[in-house]
Amino acid sequence: MSINVLFFARYSEAVGLDSLEVEGDFATVDALRQALAADPGFEVLNESSLMCARNQELCGLDEPLQAGDEVAFFPPVTGG
Repeated sequence: MSINVLFFARYSEAVGLDSLEVEGDFATVDALRQALAADPGFEVLNESSLMCARNQELCGLDEPLQAGDEVAFFPPVTGG
């Protein structure tokens, strides 16, 4: 299955990419996160404060994935 992964803010800076297309069999967002975080340079995805979205909707790491999904990883944000 193909998943489009987006990285925002300091996560984008840490991994050196804004986006990445990943091929593999990932049951959940967390399975995808773990696979990416195992690669050098992607360790930032192990942060406990990591936030994620699937198809532009906030979700938890236990969110199931399907082929063609878009997953975004980003740090917590504040606004005012």
